[in-house]
Amino acid sequence: MEQTMKISSSPHIRDKETTANIMGQVIVALMPATIFGIYNFGIKAFITILITVISCVVFEACYQKNMGQKVTVKDLSAVLTGLLLALNLPPDVPFWLPVLGSFFAIIVVKQLFGGLGQNFMNPALGARCFLLISFTGRMTAFTYDAVTTATPLASLKAGESVDVMSMFLGTTAGTIGETSAVALLIGGLFLLATGIINYRIPVFYLGSFAVFILLYGLAQGRGIDISFLMAHLFGGGLMLGAFFMATDYVTSPITPNGRILFGILLGVLTFLFRIFGGSAEGVSYAIIIGNLLVPLIERITVPKAFGKGAVKHE
Repeated sequence: MEQTMKISSSPHIRDKETTANIMGQVIVALMPATIFGIYNFGIKAFITILITVISCVVFEACYQKNMGQKVTVKDLSAVLTGLLLALNLPPDVPFWLPVLGSFFAIIVVKQLFGGLGQNFMNPALGARCFLLISFTGRMTAFTYDAVTTATPLASLKAGESVDVMSMFLGTTAGTIGETSAVALLIGGLFLLATGIINYRIPVFYLGSFAVFILLYGLAQGRGIDISFLMAHLFGGGLMLGAFFMATDYVTSPITPNGRILFGILLGVLTFLFRIFGGSAEGVSYAIIIGNLLVPLIERITVPKAFGKGAVKHE
C-alpha cells in the first residue's frame, strides 16, 4: 500500500516562546536604562520615548491595515523598535524628529522588506543612522544640566580627560539610553540569564573591541591604560549595541561560529570608526555593516551535514 508523506513548511522545531513574550522580556531588560534616562534627562526624555513608541505602533498598524494584512502590533515588535530608537536619541530633539525616525524604521526598513523577520538591518539603528546623516546638528547636540556640552567620547577623542565613574553610572551627557553602563549591564545580564540572547555576540564584540583598544594604547605609548579602556567600554552606545541591537534575532547570524565571527567583526569596525573615523561614535554604523554581511557570514560558517566529506570504504 502506497503511503504519502506530507512535509509542512518551516519551521519544524516548535517552542513555547512567542514573539510577544521575547519582545516583552527585552523591553523589561531595557527598563533600567529607560528609567535612568528619564531620571537623568527629565520630562522631555519621557515625552520623546512616548512619542517614538506610539509613532512606531501607529505606523505599523496603519501600514498593515491599508495593505490588507493582519495587524500584528500586539507582538510588541513595534514597541521595542520605538523604545530602542528613543534610547538612541538625544533628549532635546524636536518632537517631529522621532516621528520621522519611527516612519523610517517601521515603513522603510521593516514593512517594505516584508515585515518582521524580513528586514535586512536593525530598524531602530537604520532610523538612527538616517537621522544622523540627515540632521547631524540636531542629533549631535547634547545638553546636560541645562548646559550644552560634548559627550565623554567626544572629549576623549579631543584628548581631554573624562570621569570614568560618571560614565559607568550615567551622570553625563549622551543619548537617552546610552549613558548608564551599569543600567545596560543589568539588562544585558538579565537577557543572558533568561536565555533570550546568546553570549557569543556580546562577549566577542566587547572582547575584541577591548583587545584592539589596549593594543592601540600600547602603540600610542600609554601602556596598559585601563582607564582609557573603561572609558571606551562605558562610553557611547557600545553596551546598548552589544546586548540589545547586535543580538537582534533577524539581523544576526544563527550559526555558533557565525555569531563569534560577527561579534569580532563588530569589535574591529567599532574600533576603526571610533579611533580613526571622523566621529567619536561608531557602534551604529558597525552593526549595520555587520547586518549586511550576515548572509555571507552564515554561508561560510554553516556546519557540515552529518557524514558530508566522509570517505567511503569498500
